[in-house]
Amino acid sequence: MTKRFESLVLGLGAMGAATVYQLAKMGVKVAGIDRHHPPHTFGSSHGDTRITRLSVGEGAQYVPIVRNSHRIWRELEALSGEALFEQSGLLVLTSSPDFDPSDSSDFTLRTIGLAQTYGIEHEVLDAGQIRQRFPQFAHVRDDAIGYFEPGGGFVRPERCIDVQLKLAEQHGATLYKGETVTAITSDAQGVTVTTDQRTLQADKLVISAGNWAGGLLGAPFDGLLEVYRQQLFWFELADEALLGASPTFILTHGRGDDKVNYGFPALPGEGTVKIATAQYHTASHPDTLDRRVAPAEEQAMYAQQVQGRIAGVGPRVVKSAVCAYTVTPDRHFIIDEHPSLQHTLMVSACSGHGFKHSAALGEAFAQWCTRGTTDLDLSSFTLQRFKGKQS
Repeated sequence: MTKRFESLVLGLGAMGAATVYQLAKMGVKVAGIDRHHPPHTFGSSHGDTRITRLSVGEGAQYVPIVRNSHRIWRELEALSGEALFEQSGLLVLTSSPDFDPSDSSDFTLRTIGLAQTYGIEHEVLDAGQIRQRFPQFAHVRDDAIGYFEPGGGFVRPERCIDVQLKLAEQHGATLYKGETVTAITSDAQGVTVTTDQRTLQADKLVISAGNWAGGLLGAPFDGLLEVYRQQLFWFELADEALLGASPTFILTHGRGDDKVNYGFPALPGEGTVKIATAQYHTASHPDTLDRRVAPAEEQAMYAQQVQGRIAGVGPRVVKSAVCAYTVTPDRHFIIDEHPSLQHTLMVSACSGHGFKHSAALGEAFAQWCTRGTTDLDLSSFTLQRFKGKQS
């Protein structure tokens, strides 16, 4: 028997959990579908911590979105009693032999520029100030530059997803977990979604399938979206005095993705510090992704990203994990109505920097479902920008 809803959400990770919660809160009859049992470790939305910051160096179009997300995280904390958003402060710094203070592409300089433009509280630090305030970065070069945002920090992805899904169910949402979508069709009356267990119909559909979006949707998405394996490392804490009160950080120490790392404060009682990088050179498939981190990868990470760069961190990896980013050619989001499916909004891929925006985007997608427009300006994320560029 086919069940009908006002809205359906496919994929219940960062974006999907936020969307189904916001729809349910509005009183919309909504169902969510996920092939796994979120929060889970098979996509992009796990690993204990995700960076959030108001000055988003990836582009000015993100600043209003993350402002709304910070508001919603606090609302969710009040409703759930869970700690979701930790304002540890955020340090973005460049300590690179290639640093050029006139280079507008430098991530730290872009971050500073956006903060100045949007009136975001921050400090600009020179090398001496970085070393004095953050001794874990005692090794920075004399021409290093830093940006410190006291309102930045990190969110807890698994907790955020879990809280929103539980609240969604409390508001009447139906969640179908462990079901794989096998077909999607649409006509003037709405959308039909078939899974391996049931058929559902709805007036509106939001697809936030992440790693599986390209395979699910076919052209043009399969030619635009690439999945990249990422490694997360929790190194032993060698000096708690140095890292116990660390900010969340993003460190650029050269040109290219492999010369950037990021990390988080040492969490109480864990005796570890999480440090990771992003890689975009070897694409993978979500169903065949190697989810183990090899000892050689751990050793390379320490030698290339930690040793001589971040003090107080030991070489032993206490824990590791693999996640995957789904990335567009320009590394910005795709948020647009589907070109051939009617009544359908496509909201992948997050390109490795989506979690901080997910709460606000879920609210915007719920607005699209109920009135066809959003309070946020999402025009820079249209599919149209890739016209004629599909591989």
